[in-house]
Amino acid sequence: MPGGRPKEAGARPVASGHRAKPRWYLPVALWVDVVVTVVSVHLVFDTAREPHPARSALAAALAWTAVQAVRHRYGRAELGESRGALPMLHDWLILLGTLAVLCVITRHTPELPTALAALVPSLVCTLISRRLIHRHLTEARRAAQAVDRVLVVGEPGALDDAVRRLASSTDHPCAVVGTVVVGDGTPVGGPAADRLDFGTDGAAGRLLVDTARRHRAELVLLAPGARLTGDRLRELCWALHDAGVAVALTPGLVETSVKRLKAYSIAGLTMLRIEPPLGGGVQAALKAAADRCAAALGLLLLSPLLVLLTAAIRLDSRGPALYRQQRVGRDQEIFTMWKFRSMVTDADRLMAQLQARNEHDGLMFKMRRDPRVTRVGRVLRRTSLDELPQLFNVLRGDMSLVGPRPPLPEEVASYDATALRRLRVKPGMTGLWQVSGRSDLSWDETIQLDLYYVDNWSFSSDLDVMSRTLRAVVDGRGAY
Repeated sequence: MPGGRPKEAGARPVASGHRAKPRWYLPVALWVDVVVTVVSVHLVFDTAREPHPARSALAAALAWTAVQAVRHRYGRAELGESRGALPMLHDWLILLGTLAVLCVITRHTPELPTALAALVPSLVCTLISRRLIHRHLTEARRAAQAVDRVLVVGEPGALDDAVRRLASSTDHPCAVVGTVVVGDGTPVGGPAADRLDFGTDGAAGRLLVDTARRHRAELVLLAPGARLTGDRLRELCWALHDAGVAVALTPGLVETSVKRLKAYSIAGLTMLRIEPPLGGGVQAALKAAADRCAAALGLLLLSPLLVLLTAAIRLDSRGPALYRQQRVGRDQEIFTMWKFRSMVTDADRLMAQLQARNEHDGLMFKMRRDPRVTRVGRVLRRTSLDELPQLFNVLRGDMSLVGPRPPLPEEVASYDATALRRLRVKPGMTGLWQVSGRSDLSWDETIQLDLYYVDNWSFSSDLDVMSRTLRAVVDGRGAY
């Protein structure tokens, strides 16, 4: 998913890789996990008058750190990397199972509410600490620190694509420090630092090792092409591995989750099987049921707030509190989407006069200071409260809680075949577009995020997006 604006490769000094991560990451992570668990379990058990609160606290702390150690959460390559809330929740559920077994063995079983109250702070504080570490690492990588020095090798087309994608964001650990062109041609970005030609005496491998050492590269990324064939790839891998240099291979796939890939070998030929996107089955049924149940529960719990917002809108400006608009849903079906009105009643008529002031680079119309937005409307948009009536659309089955942004019919009329693929699933109240910047995203970034969601959707990814939505709403970035 985009984590920053494109930048020229090699424009900044680059530090060494995972070894350059700050050393305080591990002790801080361990200190939070141990101290918070010990304190919370001891206090709750002591207050509930459970026997042996100190022993229970120590056992819980050891179990929590052991679970995370087994799951490699304390590894140098793992610390600071964003894995979302779901993997951590999975670790916590394993902790509950482990402690349940210990309780059976020791014949000491505390009340379930007491146990949960004692262990929930561990999960919350671990999530917060890992988020802060990740934020610090992200800032370091924006300054070209704590990254791997990468040498990219390939023919001009494949090489250009790999370098461009690596340079398009700063939320990954790869920084390009040099390129090597295989065969003829010149990369779009300019003359290559080195050129590689294959002979019959293994000189290409030795030359590539020398080039990697000269650039102090920690990783050589190979982009296969017509000249970089299987035998030549093997030759280069032998030379690089013998020299102690790490090697990675880009198969040319884009926006494909590794969960959909399976590597296997047939007749000595290494293959990658790409599983089709999920379109039905248990996960789809679970998503549909969760959407309807969550929408019904949300409308019930938020009904007092919905009444207050309705009154505020009606008092602030003339016109109805709700705004209906035709949107395009799954498989290009038209449906009526509901929102709280955040603009004046004749906003659609006035938009034609404002087209020249559109601040978005694509088919959508966006203005930071749109004169049609009312006073209450600004608050509603800033907090995303204007979208709450879409719960009715979710309940009806027109929308989902998570999915691509529902487009207007006039936008869809200008879609190409690639953009139309985002309509293969139901649109959502939230999605990758919202947790990644909303209106601050370019049109191409919005499309790429939607296509990634369509191709790689899973029920667990929906849960992860929803957990990140709250922070995006509180932050308010890109909401106008």
